[in-house]
Amino acid sequence: MEQRLTVRTAMWSARHPWRALACWLMLVIACLALGAQAGTRSADSVDYRVGEAGRAEEIAERGGILDPLEEKVLITAREGEKLDRAAAGAAARDAVQRMTGAPSVAKVGDPVWAPDGQAVLVPLETKGEEAVISDDIPALLERTAAVQEAHPGVVVAQTGHFSMGQGVSASMGEDLATAERITLPLTLLILMVVFGAIVAAGVPVLLALSAVAASMGLSQLFSHVFPSVGANNSLILLMGMAVGVDYSLLFTKRVREERARSGGRLDQEAAVRIAAATAGRTVVVSGLAVMVSLAALFVVGDVVFSSLAISSISVVALVVGASLTVLPALLVKLGRALDRPRLPLLGRLADRSHGDGSPGRTWQRLLGPVLRRPVAALVAGLALIGVLAVPAMGIELSSTEVSTLPKVTAVQARDRMVEHFPSERSAYLVAVRTDDAHRDRLPQAMRDLVRSAERQPLLRVPDGHGLDAARITLSPDGLTGTVLLHAPHRIDSGEAQDALRVLRGELVPDTVGKLPGTKAAVSGDVARNADVLDHQMSALPWVVGAVLLLSLIVMVAAFRSVPVAVVSTVLNVASAGGALGLLVLVFQSDWVQRQLDYDTDGFIVSRVPLFLFVILFGLSTDYNVFMISRVKEAVERGRSTTEALLEGIGRSASVVTGGAVVMVSVFVSFMFTNLLEMKQLGFGLCVAVILDVVIVRVLILPAALKLLAPVLWWPSRPRTRPVPGQDPAVGAGPKRTPAAHPVR
Repeated sequence: MEQRLTVRTAMWSARHPWRALACWLMLVIACLALGAQAGTRSADSVDYRVGEAGRAEEIAERGGILDPLEEKVLITAREGEKLDRAAAGAAARDAVQRMTGAPSVAKVGDPVWAPDGQAVLVPLETKGEEAVISDDIPALLERTAAVQEAHPGVVVAQTGHFSMGQGVSASMGEDLATAERITLPLTLLILMVVFGAIVAAGVPVLLALSAVAASMGLSQLFSHVFPSVGANNSLILLMGMAVGVDYSLLFTKRVREERARSGGRLDQEAAVRIAAATAGRTVVVSGLAVMVSLAALFVVGDVVFSSLAISSISVVALVVGASLTVLPALLVKLGRALDRPRLPLLGRLADRSHGDGSPGRTWQRLLGPVLRRPVAALVAGLALIGVLAVPAMGIELSSTEVSTLPKVTAVQARDRMVEHFPSERSAYLVAVRTDDAHRDRLPQAMRDLVRSAERQPLLRVPDGHGLDAARITLSPDGLTGTVLLHAPHRIDSGEAQDALRVLRGELVPDTVGKLPGTKAAVSGDVARNADVLDHQMSALPWVVGAVLLLSLIVMVAAFRSVPVAVVSTVLNVASAGGALGLLVLVFQSDWVQRQLDYDTDGFIVSRVPLFLFVILFGLSTDYNVFMISRVKEAVERGRSTTEALLEGIGRSASVVTGGAVVMVSVFVSFMFTNLLEMKQLGFGLCVAVILDVVIVRVLILPAALKLLAPVLWWPSRPRTRPVPGQDPAVGAGPKRTPAAHPVR
């Protein structure tokens, strides 16, 4: 049924190419138009709430005393100079005047001098919905710029949740443009080497880019259910180019292969029919494998994972649809023009890559020894992957956000702020909700908490009126209260974590926690980061389990073979382990810090391993499906298992290699972004694909399949039959494929 559906879809498109192309163009335009009309709903602070920190913010919000997010205007000396206090004071007064009455500013606080006297801060209390504040931030930044222009003797900059968010978004937009400038020329060059013709090279890129554009439009629609987290378009481009070119390459190469094997007796439509029955089915299975792997991210129950998962799934689904509709239409419409203009040198290189799909001598030489000595090959391959995976055992994870952000102006201002105002480094918000019977005791319990914190060395709460003073707030009904405490520790430091543990484990339970019927929780930057990490780690086993189970189900359904499904799953885990080990080796040290342009704090961003595992699992399953499908085709034509392995893997190797090189070129571009998370993800995927193709697909996979030959297709056995839609006399090829080295 699946094959019939892929063939019917492709053949309708092939016979009505203009209709198919028009429908696809209208779909892309409709997605973009609907997305533009709907707009993007960005995730706000409520969407990010998890764990105890989220409960604390909910308690304070229900009591009407949750502090609004602040923006701050920071005034410091120019680099290498001492602050002119008179000039800084004048700039601060000017900032107060200009910001008073500004959009989304509820209150402008009095200027606060740093303890070292080298900085002054003007706090801005915001008001309104977060989306509205974000829209008003450019107007605030213009006022800050006006203060800077009027006072050139000092450095005036704005920082805060919204200004940092806008700066990071602008930086990510520039990174996306940079990634496009790197990826597109590289991809075209690689495809010209593969095909030896400009038109053939351009078709996969055109298909992938159109799917990416449509998905970006859909992402805006989906953001009203799964709010956008800012990196959506970057991940859409990464996934869309990777699978889009891969699937187009597979389908187009199969069409050209069938025409070459027939000696020109097959017309383009007949070749498309065969490709739809074989490569088309492979594309559907591969796309399904990628999508079900990505769907496992919903298990986390986190806005970041859910938002990026739906964006990635949408672009993969669109690529699969385009591969079965737009691509057949283009291939039939272009016909022989697909191979024009022929590039002299690259054309000869492409001709040498066995356009008829026969396994070349290079692959025979590589696979021959592996199939002759499968045990040695398997042990060697697994040992190598195991050695590379060892560093992963020492992985250090952190969910810290600020230290991983690009060093845009607002982030640099924050770094200077915490340098001069140590109390701004970390803060803890204790929210308490009691009942009517104990409301009179709540103020005293909160004062007891402050006194206990004053005696705790990890929590510095001196008397005073500056930013570092503890602050107690009560709701109008007296049932809810908050205590804001400061500590001079970096958010991601061990001391900050120790202070959080003391606060949650001792101080809060021994003070406000003793009131009967009282709920108390601790939030703040340190608490949020700790809870996000705990939440992700608690979800990790479920995500891994879901990916493994869903991948097994897809592979069993695709090949009717339990051993094939198990081998595929185990090898995907091996690839992920090796990639994670290399990721830790590079980013938890500084030995290539200059080359990759990053600042290391010796940790991996906590979201990266999950994304790496899920995305890699889907993409690795792609390659398994590509290769094993060809092996199964050979078995169905009557080959022995050994012959089928040599023929199937040899014939699919050029496609897998070409697709892998394209993927690496896409992933490499993300290593040059300014966001550490994307840099780490790009590096991890890049090395994972290289390991997967060089070691797993060439060494481990054929050895494992050879050793499992007696039970490889259990519980079923592939029936001997011609490829659907193919004339056996034309397309079956020679009965036996000669090997450069005899394989027994």
